[in-house]
Amino acid sequence: MKKLLFLLTLAVAGRSSSEPIDRKTVVSRHNVYLTEADSLNSLTVGNGRFAMTVDVTGLQSFPDFYENGVPLGTQSEWAWYSYTAEREYRIEETMADIESHGRKVPYARQHPSNTEAGKAGNYLRQNPHRMHLAKLRFQFVKEDGSLAELNDIQSIDQTLDVWTGEISSQYMIEGKPVSVITFCDQKEDKISVKVESELIKAGNLKVNIAFPEPLDVWKYGGNTFGEGEEVCHTQKVEGGLSISSHVKGHNYQTLVSSDGEITVTDQSYSSVNIQPDKGDGIWTFSVTYEQGRSRTSQGFETSRQENAMAWENFWNSGGMIDFGQVTDERATELERRMILSMYLTKINCGGSSFPQETGLTYNSWYGKPHMEMPWWHSTHWPLWSRSEVLREQMSWYTRAMEGARAIAERQGFKGVRWQKMTDNEGGETASSVGSYLLWNQPHPIWFAELLYQQDPSEENLKTYERIVNETAEFMADLAWKDSTGRYILGPGVIPAQERFNPQDTYNPTYELAYWRWALETAQSWSERLGKPRNEKWDEVLQNLSDLPQNEGVYLATESTPDSYTTEKFMTDHPSVLGTYGMLPETSGLDKEVMKATFEKIWTDWKWHDTWGWDFPMVSMTATRLGMKEKAVDALLMPIKTNTYLKNGHNFQDQRLTIYLPGNGGLLTALALMATSDAFPEDWEVRWEGLVAMP
Repeated sequence: MKKLLFLLTLAVAGRSSSEPIDRKTVVSRHNVYLTEADSLNSLTVGNGRFAMTVDVTGLQSFPDFYENGVPLGTQSEWAWYSYTAEREYRIEETMADIESHGRKVPYARQHPSNTEAGKAGNYLRQNPHRMHLAKLRFQFVKEDGSLAELNDIQSIDQTLDVWTGEISSQYMIEGKPVSVITFCDQKEDKISVKVESELIKAGNLKVNIAFPEPLDVWKYGGNTFGEGEEVCHTQKVEGGLSISSHVKGHNYQTLVSSDGEITVTDQSYSSVNIQPDKGDGIWTFSVTYEQGRSRTSQGFETSRQENAMAWENFWNSGGMIDFGQVTDERATELERRMILSMYLTKINCGGSSFPQETGLTYNSWYGKPHMEMPWWHSTHWPLWSRSEVLREQMSWYTRAMEGARAIAERQGFKGVRWQKMTDNEGGETASSVGSYLLWNQPHPIWFAELLYQQDPSEENLKTYERIVNETAEFMADLAWKDSTGRYILGPGVIPAQERFNPQDTYNPTYELAYWRWALETAQSWSERLGKPRNEKWDEVLQNLSDLPQNEGVYLATESTPDSYTTEKFMTDHPSVLGTYGMLPETSGLDKEVMKATFEKIWTDWKWHDTWGWDFPMVSMTATRLGMKEKAVDALLMPIKTNTYLKNGHNFQDQRLTIYLPGNGGLLTALALMATSDAFPEDWEVRWEGLVAMP
């Protein structure tokens, strides 16, 4: 009850009137409309644990066209694959030492590919990798008997109804209309489709179900099919067809349910063609993906109603911001990015593990999550009153704890050192950058505190006590006490701004502040549980190095006093701003110095060499400093990596065409702005259901 009253108080305090926001109006004015095929603007349906991306036909009919844009993937959080190696590779083979305070500390890093250490590192980076499940492709037979190509799809009119999570696709083929409805079940890994066309009555419409080959490549959209090996076996079942797939040793079931009789017209080693009875020109079917035995599925209309109800419940719960009364066109674009980011994070990032940076749309970095990115993927969930998503994702830390303990022990530290580039079970990989990062270490304390602030219960304290304590144990033990009595971080460190040599870098500013915040918070957890403060943690807190500065601005690291006069140090993430933006005010922070640092970075940073979450981070710093116009301008800075496509995805470049940390970061920044009253003075912004960030 206390939590409910707290949220209601926040909601009322943030409205410009006593009337609740008309959420359907806000959401629906940002439906996505397409009138042509665009390789960057494919559309996705999903439920957070499973997603499918489709082209203008409503299925995945022309994957080649989209391969270098936003590929047409089908992924589930359970579908992972590892190649059989020529021998067993162990992470210990990849170790390289760094001299740190009189001892050698081993780190798992990459080595030349032609060495045994390099082979081990490459294998562990690439395996396991996320699989793509079966693709669904329309095959349209033209009057001359050939199959329609993409340029035969005319008069395209496609809509993503964001309120219902449903895609409707209308188009013409040789003058014959085709209408398709596509949506994803919100409980099962299931796609439902309704097709209406004369082509069905003429027997000229089929669906090809094709099983991609899993590939251990950096980026993969599931558009490669093996040759020679039979991977799918079909069996008629009540109400449809069951397909057992055996893709390089990985087995799963694909169940096709139909409102009428379906026929297997032909089958190859990696695909099956199905066709409905000619009937009245209307065909509804669903395809369910399962690891275990397939089961019959409910009808299209029932599924459609349940899907619409689930989406309505989603949009009517949690937080919302309404920019509809603002005449500034910047507000319209912010609202568009906000709504589509809410949609995309809901369908890509809502499972029981933290997502990869391209979610369930396609693989990047071999499909592996990067555990510094959950700050951007998941901080927004509790701020938008959706703590249940973060609670489920926090189970990853429990599953990964023993692996994290092994890393800490190997390096001679207490507690747990969390993995960086990993998988859903916490597998360790080798990296020339990731192994040296520190800013992922305090994240579980940050998340636990966010969850506690929303529900300050003893149950929450006990649930996350071990994670908080083990994390803090490592953090306190990593800090080194030098000859002057102060504690420092490093060497053996690469900051969030990945431009520094781990062998001689120490005391990065953002990481120092995050260390202080996390250890102070861990002490608060002990006190809340009626336990004494940890003496070692207090010793580190009392003697932790001051935030390094030079000539009135904060440095990226203490070890680089020339960081603002060296071009490479003015690129990548300006993470020094995270010190007061991502984080609240910490002991020793000088706001005037931070303001001067902000102005220096705003003016001189090489913004063309940045990432999508940098802009929300800068906006949050501006918000905390009371710079309202800069907070908006940062979110809309006209830089390529701050591009938001028609479908809402944060585009980076041709290598990384979508980037969900940007979407999550945007939502976090907007929540902070709303609860801090940080929008421009003449903006009449209404919000409800948001929670203040620490």
